[in-house]
Amino acid sequence: MQDGRAPRIKNRAPAAIQVTAEQLLRDAQERQESQFRAPKQRVEDFEELHEYRGRKREEFEKRIRQTRGSMKEWLQYANWEASQGEFPRARSVFERALDVDPRSVQLWLSYSEVELKSRNIQHARNLFDRAVTLLPRVDQLWYKYVYLEELLGNVPGARQVFERWMQWEPDDKAWQAYIKLEQRYDEQDRASAIFERWVAVRPEPRVWVKWGKFEEERGKLDKAREVFQTALEFFGDDEEQIEKAQAVFNAFAKMETRLKEYERARVIYKFALSRLPRSKSAALYAAYTKFEKQHGTRSTLESTVLGKRRIQYEEELSHDGRNYDVWFDYARLEEGALRDLREEGSTGGEKRHWRRYIFLWLYYALFEEIETKDYERARQIYETAIRLVPHKQFTFAKLWITFARFEVRQLKLPAARKILGTAIGMCPKEALFKGYIQLEFDLREFDRVRTLYEKYLEITPRGE
Repeated sequence: MQDGRAPRIKNRAPAAIQVTAEQLLRDAQERQESQFRAPKQRVEDFEELHEYRGRKREEFEKRIRQTRGSMKEWLQYANWEASQGEFPRARSVFERALDVDPRSVQLWLSYSEVELKSRNIQHARNLFDRAVTLLPRVDQLWYKYVYLEELLGNVPGARQVFERWMQWEPDDKAWQAYIKLEQRYDEQDRASAIFERWVAVRPEPRVWVKWGKFEEERGKLDKAREVFQTALEFFGDDEEQIEKAQAVFNAFAKMETRLKEYERARVIYKFALSRLPRSKSAALYAAYTKFEKQHGTRSTLESTVLGKRRIQYEEELSHDGRNYDVWFDYARLEEGALRDLREEGSTGGEKRHWRRYIFLWLYYALFEEIETKDYERARQIYETAIRLVPHKQFTFAKLWITFARFEVRQLKLPAARKILGTAIGMCPKEALFKGYIQLEFDLREFDRVRTLYEKYLEITPRGE
């Protein structure tokens, strides 16, 4: 009696004849029955042909009555009539289909293809004319129409079709196709006039650049410069417009470089870069740097590289204004710009977050003292840094001691003692006492050293 479990296999030895998956599939394929195929019919005379055509027409009519909106059935019907050489009937079917769906692009294309295959050129022209009148936004119909006229050698007719098309202000590919038509027949002035109409319809930087390159390639250098200058006048001096026209500046400068007019190219680059913020002109700066590497002097190249690095640092600081390592690198890159460091880099939180920030202020103050000899400004920097630190939470002894030693170097010993005294009064810490004691010891003021030690022991009696 079975208890519902799988039967136990007693013999686990492999079978004598192994059957693979490939063999099973092959056997299944061989045993499949052949599909049914309709028998071939042979038409012996015109009476049978007439009967066959009548039967097929009845089938097609029945199908299109059942699915009147299906263009597939209409196309099959019309193409069958055309295959029988019954072109009037085929046209009748196509016209009936167009009454059902006059906006079917595939229907218009199939209709015109049938007419072209039967060499009915005038019929095909009439069809394309009707199609583009009804569907002027379908580019494929226009391309087919233009191709037909050019294939027949009717260039004025193709030009006339393009003119009708351009009135609808199509996309850029249509304008380029029109220009290429004129170029194929060496009508360069006509092509230039088409470019002028194109930029009037769509005044975008890439269109201006294409026009300028076209004029350069055909040897009209003065015209090319005029195109680029007109483009720059069109975009004006507004920062947003100049940013949009960077491609025009770049193409203009590269053209002048190819013509070995290096000073012209340099002026174009500098004009654009002087009117753009550094964060928005990275690509233009890269092109300018490459230009200076190839054609500039050492001084101009160094100036360009510095400008590129400035953009990099300012972009990093815009993302994280408290990255003080970048501030240090920026300051070292251009020490003259160190005065522009603002207090926007101030930070908050724990003392470890302030450390690099305070070193930045110290570097700033030392720069003003040593490099520019502006001692009053250095004093203001120290005072500003001290005001920024939250001394009730923590302080930086190095900041106080460096400020005091600065006053000693300026021969203002009372001011230095006042600074360190204020520091000990606000936040008495061991490093401040040691720094003050060392200062007095260096000045051989031993009585003051003893007084400071006594004060130090009062605050930390166990020498902690």
